[in-house]
Amino acid sequence: MRNAGSMSIPALLALLAFSPLVMAQTSSAALPPGWLPCPRCQSQQDRTQARAKYDVDRHPFDARDLSGIWGNNGMELNVVVPPFTAKGKELYDATRAEETPGGLAVSNSKDGMLICDPLGYPRSFAYNYGFQFVVLPDRVLQFFELGHTWRDIWTDGRKLPDDPPQPRWMGYAVGRWEGDTFVVESNGYDDRSWLQEDRRDRRWGFPHSDQLRVVERYRRTSYGTLEASLTIIDPEIFKKPWTTSGTIALSPGTELWEYLCVTSESEQFNAQKLRPQVGAK
Repeated sequence: MRNAGSMSIPALLALLAFSPLVMAQTSSAALPPGWLPCPRCQSQQDRTQARAKYDVDRHPFDARDLSGIWGNNGMELNVVVPPFTAKGKELYDATRAEETPGGLAVSNSKDGMLICDPLGYPRSFAYNYGFQFVVLPDRVLQFFELGHTWRDIWTDGRKLPDDPPQPRWMGYAVGRWEGDTFVVESNGYDDRSWLQEDRRDRRWGFPHSDQLRVVERYRRTSYGTLEASLTIIDPEIFKKPWTTSGTIALSPGTELWEYLCVTSESEQFNAQKLRPQVGAK
């Protein structure tokens, strides 16, 4: 005879299925994901909490999977700048900002960014609000929040063009694996872009020629850490290659928003702020 206090297994499972705890967990699991903040929108406390929530320090990872949103600002170029060639010095000097009648420089009134020209590359590496790597079978996509743009890094075996058919703001890029290091080579850049504003003195910017080549190396050393280096090779502008190395942190719990330069807003800013400072009408 069955004990009056006992309960059959099916009955017990049925009861548990409708318990408040199980119903809450089931309901929570069924909810769609919410909208996440952008990398630059997080405070330092937000980043610390996100790293703990996603267990970044102990999370397993595949060294050959670069997927994720990285950084919350760009990795500025090495402040040790190689010497200019004569042409490089001439082009650098030409980037000097306009000045007020009293000799005060306007920072930086000749920067194409101020008229909504694309940042191009590698300036998007040096100046961004976070980027995302997306790995596909034939390429790696690198998305940038600033400018809401991307570049294709082809991994299908193609070679860089010896004579690029036309210059591109983001260039032509191919990638390959050397062990656990992803190597990217690129060329064919539009020489209207700057490599970076000169952060040592914002009155100038670093130019490049159409002969610019860039070599990048990325190595994921942990789930939340990306070692990166970028080498600028432009013999028309610099006498030596210019290499920048550093570490970029994962931005867990974020998604890229859009941060666009809007021409009408840029013109309004220039009219109200920049032109009056240099006495222009």
